[in-house]
Amino acid sequence: MASASPVSPPGQQAPEASVSANGWSGQAPAFSPLYQQIKGLILQSLQQGEWKPGEVIPSEFDLAARFKVSQGTVRKAVDELAADNLLVRRQGRGTFVATHAEQQIQYRFLRLMPDTGSVDSEGPAQRDFIDCRRQRASADVARLLGLRAGDPVLQARRLLRFKGVPTILEDIWLPGGPFKGLTAERLSQYHGPMYALFEAEFGVRMVRADEKIRALTPDDSQAALLEVDSGTPLLSVERIAYTYNDVPMELRRGLYRTDTHHYRNQLS
Repeated sequence: MASASPVSPPGQQAPEASVSANGWSGQAPAFSPLYQQIKGLILQSLQQGEWKPGEVIPSEFDLAARFKVSQGTVRKAVDELAADNLLVRRQGRGTFVATHAEQQIQYRFLRLMPDTGSVDSEGPAQRDFIDCRRQRASADVARLLGLRAGDPVLQARRLLRFKGVPTILEDIWLPGGPFKGLTAERLSQYHGPMYALFEAEFGVRMVRADEKIRALTPDDSQAALLEVDSGTPLLSVERIAYTYNDVPMELRRGLYRTDTHHYRNQLS
């Protein structure tokens, strides 16, 4: 049911109302569209694990009743979460929490595309884990992951091959606490996307990422693994992936060959 906005006397601006998980909670200190507040509450429920990846969330009717707002307000919030790839609408079935195991989601952070054909026609990458070990975080890694220097982290190095050609070399750092028990053997045995493993077995869902991109040449060991000359220019991509509430959960530094691939990003 829609709730009316408070009315002010002539010449005065009506204060913005706010909403809590149990409905209206008075006046907010800052102006925020109502649908954005509902979006934040749905995100809060996702973060707390009320609805897990792959599960259906309540209907718009039920959410509107829960938050005491109109269905249109809920629909707008859900639309934005679907556009952010956090929810997935399925015709006739409802709205589900997105999972990295889904085809349209699993490659959302991989922007390297083949020069000919498509990601689907190229097929999945062959993944070789070269190294995986527990260690203490350096000051640099700790800063980027929001840890303290010396905190435990898991570091892994893997090589991705497309059609047998080594194309991406990645160094990956994960905070030790949330990924306790993750081993090189488990990483190697899992055939789906890494992020699907993280959410299914460790309850960590990556929801967004920041990247820094530059060009550089590899050192001798990197060149050998990628089977290129040491003077070959490569694309260096540093990515920090975050879970809900902007908590950093992964640092990834990759070197990309671009002789048969290109980095593609769609801007809007």
